[in-house]
Amino acid sequence: MKPSEWKEIAEHVERMLTDIQFGSITLVVQDGKVVQIEKSEKVRLQSNKPR
Repeated sequence: MKPSEWKEIAEHVERMLTDIQFGSITLVVQDGKVVQIEKSEKVRLQSNKPR
């Protein structure tokens, strides 16, 4: 991959990391190139009900 492609990927991941509290970021690779970046975020809700 070209350095400019790495820079673009790093910028996207960095932006995602600043927005996420709990979850994961996944890079999808095909033929040695990153073709997709996925972000999965979890939101935990506090319930007032006792268990």
